[in-house]
Amino acid sequence: MIISKRPAVAACALLATLSFGLLTPTTAFADGGTDATAADAPAAKVDLVLDVSGSMSTRDIDGQSRMTAAKQAFDQVLDGVPQGVDLGIRTLGATYPGKSLTLGCKDTKQLYPVGPLDRDEAKTAVGTLEPTGWTPIGPALLAAANDLSGGDGSRRIVLISDGEDTCSPPDPCDVAREIAAKGIHLTIDTLGLVPDAKTQAQLSCIAEATGGTYTAVKHRAELSGRVGQLVHRAADPVATPVATSGTDACSSAPELKPGLYSDREEFAQHRWYRVAVAPGQELRASVSVADDRPVNPDYGVLLRAVTTHGREIVRGQEDGDGRTDAISTGLRYPKPDADSSASSSDDDGTAPPETVCLEVSNSYSAPASVKTAPGLPVELAVNLVDAPHNASDAASFGLGRGWWLIGALIVIGFVAGILWGWVSRWRVAIWRSN
Repeated sequence: MIISKRPAVAACALLATLSFGLLTPTTAFADGGTDATAADAPAAKVDLVLDVSGSMSTRDIDGQSRMTAAKQAFDQVLDGVPQGVDLGIRTLGATYPGKSLTLGCKDTKQLYPVGPLDRDEAKTAVGTLEPTGWTPIGPALLAAANDLSGGDGSRRIVLISDGEDTCSPPDPCDVAREIAAKGIHLTIDTLGLVPDAKTQAQLSCIAEATGGTYTAVKHRAELSGRVGQLVHRAADPVATPVATSGTDACSSAPELKPGLYSDREEFAQHRWYRVAVAPGQELRASVSVADDRPVNPDYGVLLRAVTTHGREIVRGQEDGDGRTDAISTGLRYPKPDADSSASSSDDDGTAPPETVCLEVSNSYSAPASVKTAPGLPVELAVNLVDAPHNASDAASFGLGRGWWLIGALIVIGFVAGILWGWVSRWRVAIWRSN
């Protein structure tokens, strides 16, 4: 018998779509119930941080110096900056050629201020740069974060460097973690120009600390293409997480409305949050914990929904073993419509919302040489939607009522087995008689 694969493929695609929609907040970030548009979104801010240290004079990118390749790439990027992006350019190591560590490690300058772009003016400023001094990456990142302060749009630093920081302390990775811990949702992407192993490790660490990306570059076209891609990515309207701080008990936890939230969680810590779920609503929550530094294998993340009296309602958990950038899990809790005659109802006949406690736990551990402060980055998504019909059985999510569904499947399987056995014996009897 030939069976078509198309219905199966379509069913799998539908199942994947529904599963993805399970944990994706669909309406939590719209203002007043309407979809946000690019025209209404606040301007995104991007600061391009360019290394202009002496090593940028090395000629190993398409037969020309790294500095020349960077200038040409910047010209292409500046021509393609989309509307809705305020762009600035900061340099490091561009002005001081001497040997004083104190002066060399202060050598970072805002070449072009973050704001509406004048392409000719920005290109002229970049054209004057010549490889000069040190590589103060840490101080440049701190200054760039300050360049991007203010406003409600997304913030992105794009760091282009060909070497390690020469001014530790502060360590650039620690600086990136401090920036992430501020909860301002600033992403740092890094690009290494013909990088060695140490440069690659440091730039990767900086990017991972804020959820950014690292890219190794050996050709000018790769540099212009990747920087342009990151600038355009900043222009895409995204939900900006709101900084919050969970507590060690539900009674003192912050109450969260539908939305996206960021926090920090220490290794092997429990943090609590509260959500008010009205009758007829379904709570959908998901959490992601990023390991922005080396961690030991064997780890996990747990998200629990618990009543104020400590009874567990539902949980989601995920674990892993080996290298990963983030680990995520989620849960759903549908609260059925309340009986208006219930004694717990308000005077107008409606039952009050139920306070659901959300507990986020992790089982990460780290080698002794790894700093555990600040804590690991946490993103928590919370959404409240209309609950499915007959959602009183939280375990079945409206698809069936626990053991009744299992019993029905058993009976159907038993009857189908008897019928199939009878038909098979009848067919064998016919064959023998013929």
